[in-house]
Amino acid sequence: MQRNETAPDFSLKGVDGKTYRLADFSDKAVLCVIFMCNHCPYVKATIDRMIELQRDYAGKGVQLIGINSNDAKNYPEDSFEQMAAWAKEKRFNFPYLHDETQQVARAYGAERTPHIFLFDQQRVMRYTGAIDDNTKDPSQVKRRYLREAIDALLAKAQITETETPAIGCTVKWAS
Repeated sequence: MQRNETAPDFSLKGVDGKTYRLADFSDKAVLCVIFMCNHCPYVKATIDRMIELQRDYAGKGVQLIGINSNDAKNYPEDSFEQMAAWAKEKRFNFPYLHDETQQVARAYGAERTPHIFLFDQQRVMRYTGAIDDNTKDPSQVKRRYLREAIDALLAKAQITETETPAIGCTVKWAS
């Protein structure tokens, strides 16, 4: 997906047993879709930052959604059962959804885990890429790309950096 494109719809099962659609978040001013998984060291290194983001912005109309599209057959750590266990262990405060067919990842153009797609109220993509400039070491972060983009959207201002490289593992496509 390219900037200024509208978010593709989805209907995916969450680890909480509910099925979620894009429209379920229509009341949110900002929607952040993060393609992620359980086994990737880059996701593991940033998951606490994702949880913190949701906590910091929940009261401001911002919603994060995690989507796991990895092939669980070849990567059993990414199975639905393992997703539910990890979400419980880490106390996810955002929906964690399973894209078993990988159709949602393909529609969004997800390439990495984590790969962020940030949308405004009209669900037009305004930012894509990384959470910040240091995936491995949160103490060394100088630029918080996702926070900067969210803050700009909430302030109805221009986002200065609309795209950064998504740093992480490749999406594990089924063969």
